[in-house]
Amino acid sequence: MKPFKHKNLKEIVKNFTPNWFTLNMGTGISFLIMHNTRINFPYENIILKSFWVMDIFFFLLFSILFLSRIIFFPETVKLMLKHPVQSMFLGAIPMGLVPILEGFTVFKVNLPGIHYLNVSLFLWWFDAFLAVTIGLGVVFLMFTIQKEHSLKNMTAVWLLPIVACEVTASAGGFLAPYFNIHTAKVLIFSSYVLWSFSVPLAFSVLVILFLRLVTHKLPDIAMATTSWLTLGPLGTGALSLLLLGHASDIKLHENFGEFLNHFGIITGILIWGYALWWWIMSWLITLKYFKEGLPFSMGWWAFTFPVGVFTASTYAIYNLTGYEIFKILGYIFTVQLLTFWFIVFFKTLPGIWSGYLFNAPCLSEESGLPKNMEECKKFKEKD
Repeated sequence: MKPFKHKNLKEIVKNFTPNWFTLNMGTGISFLIMHNTRINFPYENIILKSFWVMDIFFFLLFSILFLSRIIFFPETVKLMLKHPVQSMFLGAIPMGLVPILEGFTVFKVNLPGIHYLNVSLFLWWFDAFLAVTIGLGVVFLMFTIQKEHSLKNMTAVWLLPIVACEVTASAGGFLAPYFNIHTAKVLIFSSYVLWSFSVPLAFSVLVILFLRLVTHKLPDIAMATTSWLTLGPLGTGALSLLLLGHASDIKLHENFGEFLNHFGIITGILIWGYALWWWIMSWLITLKYFKEGLPFSMGWWAFTFPVGVFTASTYAIYNLTGYEIFKILGYIFTVQLLTFWFIVFFKTLPGIWSGYLFNAPCLSEESGLPKNMEECKKFKEKD
């Protein structure tokens, strides 16, 4: 197939949207989960590191494309920020960076003159800045210039900018045990604040989403995969508390650290149970849509990262409690994750090569909104 058959490079840059960073989210969580399974297989380190390097490549590629759009087509940025769906995907940028920064520590890869822990720490602070900025900024835009929001149009994509902070918090819990006590304390307490920036608000959105589904039923088929996004804040919310509690037990004062560890286990299991409800419901919703015929779009990446963090929280519960049922469930969820990733990734590659998955700057197939220019103009004029 000829590259850029459907769009040339200029059109790809102009039509690049931040939902492409969901590929990084899905790919990143996949190699981290494979690492967490503790199942040794031939060339394990080489294979997993290859996934990580590929993830870095795509993150850099998408960053270049996105920055190029901002620089060369600044008039399209306002449309994106006003868009009730595409603006939500800005949250995918810091979330996509988290597996990469964790990978430096997992694989112990130094940069020239910089120890891998310092690389991870620097990227963590940068990621925290992005997560907070996007988490506050996009929600403020929802409150002000975005005029398309309503209960009927609401979907789980509202969670994307909000969840970024708790994903960064989970990375803080992962990194803290590797550092000295002072740095670990800063990471732990900062991560608890980031968790609070995200999880309570995400729970509020889930309540509204439940009301929306009851009163207006399932969304249009273009938004079918968004049901899986509900696992994101719940899986990561549980994972963050579990990891931060474990890190606290290692690095903080004995009694206080032990309390946070026990608190993390109890609350983590409670949130995990809530996530399990949504996991079952997401399967029921997805099977219904598949019977009707579910066309491929970039929205299919919602099948990966939320399942991945739910799986990670399952393994974390097993590691901290030793209950075998969580290990077995972790294996089941891992099979689901890797199957979904394989299908979605190899459906995405032809779209990248030909360019057909790069859609209009303010409108895209997975947004559920029309793509023709007249509608685009109408959307622009609603300011």
